[in-house]
Formats: sequence, structure tokens, C-alpha cells
Amino acid sequence: MEMQGSRTLAITQQQAWEALNDPEVLKLCIPGCDSIEATGDNAYALVNAIKVGPVAARFKGSIALADVDAPRSYTLHFEGNGGVAGFGKGSAQVSLTPQGEGCELGYQVHATVGGKIAQVGQRLIDGVAKSMAESFFKRFDEEMQRRYGPAEEEPEAKPGALKKMWSKLKGGSKDAAAADEEM
Repeated sequence: MEMQGSRTLAITQQQAWEALNDPEVLKLCIPGCDSIEATGDNAYALVNAIKVGPVAARFKGSIALADVDAPRSYTLHFEGNGGVAGFGKGSAQVSLTPQGEGCELGYQVHATVGGKIAQVGQRLIDGVAKSMAESFFKRFDEEMQRRYGPAEEEPEAKPGALKKMWSKLKGGSKDAAAADEEM
């Protein structure tokens, strides 16, 4: 299987780099991810549930980063075994390029699958892979917006609202309203 693409992200290159190397973020964003844990420098163990057509399995696997050029790029090598369902392995080249106030994430994936999962057909496998990529980027965008998005602005006070509130606190007397007018 071959897949490539790019995405414009509304975060800086450094923010994207940190998020793509944070197991907590990846667990939230990878569809079907049960767990992802660091096992060493640039190495992770992963458990992921995947369904391709009638074949569903939990894959236990590993991810290793190579050719790391922080915060610009790396090559991600992965492999996973789903028991009788089959296996998957491959690599992905990932790059982050500054673009305006955000950055562009580019990726190129080469993968092979074997076992029962490979018997469902290449078109179905490609469709599931593209769907998982879309889901990942949707979740990633949402998580980055939650972490780095614009802060909620305070609701704007209506003109005269403070005077009315002050007047009520003073008992609504005409003297309090007159004192407010002098301020």
C-alpha cells in the first residue's frame, strides 16, 4: 500500500512536532488506539484495534523513529501483529514545513499487510487506511485547537450595565443613580 498527502495545520512547526511526539496526543488521535507507551528514545509500543471488512483484530506493535531532524522531519518505522488476522509493517516519511502562522504536515507511507487481512482486497485496505488517516487528522486538529486555539473571550459588558448593577446594590435610590452619573 502506498499513501501520501499533506495537511495545513493551524499551529506552529514546533507545536506540531511536540504533539506528534507526545504519546498522550497520539493515543487520543489514532483511531482504535488502546495504548501507546514510550519504550526508549524514539521508540514506542502500541496496541491498536483495526477492522478491515470482516476482519477485526487487536494489533500489538512497535514504532521506531529514525532520521530525526527536529522539528522538521523523521522516518517512522512500524510493525504490528494481529495474530491470525495477520500483520502489517512499513514506514512513513513525515515532514513539517512552516507556512505563514501555521505549518504543513507532509507524509508518504509505504506499508505491506499479510494474513487474513490481506485477503480482503487492496481496495478495501486502501479505503480503510485513508479513512483512518482522515479520522486521525480530524482528531489531531480538534486536539490542537483545544490546546492552542484562541482563548475564549470574556463576554462584552452591555453599555450601562455597571450603572444599573451599582444602582441595584445601593437600593435603587435616586441618590445612587445620581452619584453614578457624576462618575
